[in-house]
Amino acid sequence: MAKKRRPQPRAAAVQIKDGEVPVVGAREPCPCGSGRRYKACHGRQAAHAVTELVRRPFEGLPGECDWVALRELVPAATAPLTLKGGLPDGVPSVTLATVLPMAWPALRRDNGAVLLGLQNDTSSGDISRDLADTLQRALTTEPGHPVAAGRALADGPRLQDLLDLDAPFEPTVHTGFEFWVENAENATGEVAASLERANAAAIPTARIPGLEGAYWCEAPEKNHLRWVTEHPEEHLLDALARLHAAGTSALGEGTRLVGSFRAHGLVVPVWDLPSSMSADDVAGPAAAFQERLAKALATDAPLTAEERRARGGLTNRQVTLS
Repeated sequence: MAKKRRPQPRAAAVQIKDGEVPVVGAREPCPCGSGRRYKACHGRQAAHAVTELVRRPFEGLPGECDWVALRELVPAATAPLTLKGGLPDGVPSVTLATVLPMAWPALRRDNGAVLLGLQNDTSSGDISRDLADTLQRALTTEPGHPVAAGRALADGPRLQDLLDLDAPFEPTVHTGFEFWVENAENATGEVAASLERANAAAIPTARIPGLEGAYWCEAPEKNHLRWVTEHPEEHLLDALARLHAAGTSALGEGTRLVGSFRAHGLVVPVWDLPSSMSADDVAGPAAAFQERLAKALATDAPLTAEERRARGGLTNRQVTLS
């Protein structure tokens, strides 16, 4: 007859506050002393916290509209970042980049400079927290190495905690990805081939000067203006409907407001443009439209029947990217 196993005495639970419980492997015993695996104890709460979607991850950062545009619309662009308290020793600069080679989350150059990739998949519902975690790891990565993907702590800092919020956000749009490497003009072999492939796939894009979040892009059959705005969605759609019903929503002959989409909590109206209309050509009409939009936004009268129909058409063509 087999002996019955005696129940093993459970160790007394260690009194640890939730904020002090360290992160361990999912199948390891929870450090709180409960006797359960981490994934079934404090790991469950942490996993929920990091997957909860933050609707506007870049809210509070200077140039929120441009952050969204660089994340979703612009193939090749960079922007210098200013850290609170200045740069650490051995880090001459920190630069945001739309995308990096091999989709690396970040890269520490041989000279210690940091490049932070923006258009990467993230492990949680808060892009800002994920980017902040990558940035912190990049600052201590050995020069000359990329930064691997990681998982941010649920209570870790966000970009809003690490960046100087008084420093302007000034993106530069590039025609290609030569910013990936130093002395790109001398690149050879696989590096040169990678650059050539990336450049060939990039859609020509330009930032409209003086208009935050407004970007022109060239397409095979027609060009487009995509304009990330920070106006509340319902208020903006009312204003666009007023202009559309009045026949003043276009940007000149052959142009048309075709709808909008949502990205990271902001609304992005989109115009079709003639293929002959360049970024320089659209700058003036876009500035004039901004003035018309400001007047429409200041109007609080109820929408007319025609304006309501125009609003319904705009709403029916709306999609959400993120």
